[in-house]
Amino acid sequence: ATPPPVTAGSLSWKRCAGCGGKIADRFLLYAMDSYWHSRCLKCSCCQAQLGDIGTSCYTKSGMILCRNDYIRLFGNSGACSACGQSIPASELVMRAQGNVYHLKCFTCSTCRNRLVPGDRFHYINGSLFCEHDRPTALINGHLNSLQSNPLLPDQKV
Repeated sequence: ATPPPVTAGSLSWKRCAGCGGKIADRFLLYAMDSYWHSRCLKCSCCQAQLGDIGTSCYTKSGMILCRNDYIRLFGNSGACSACGQSIPASELVMRAQGNVYHLKCFTCSTCRNRLVPGDRFHYINGSLFCEHDRPTALINGHLNSLQSNPLLPDQKV
């Protein structure tokens, strides 16, 4: 949105949405329909001052995020790669090869057992496999039609 004009000679001070204080600084930021001190508009995760690292910020579930943390938390879409449903900001997630999953959806494609931290798994063409159910072609060290990308090493949750 386009911010309302701010005039230097005006006695009406803008209030910071972060701290609630008057903004008398030379520079101020306008985000999410509010004005902010440069020091107050920070990423909820990494605390980086958003005015210093770019010209955009992201918001979801009441959090203000830098681009890196938004993608880290929600992936590019903010949806679970397995079920397609959105993932609330407060929910813990599992990740594999840049994809994000609900904890309950991070399961082996064959046996449907949930993969938990410490489990070894294989990620092949977007599918997760527990160590026991990895495709036989991988056990023998051969590539077949299941694997179009170079062989990925075992991964650990």
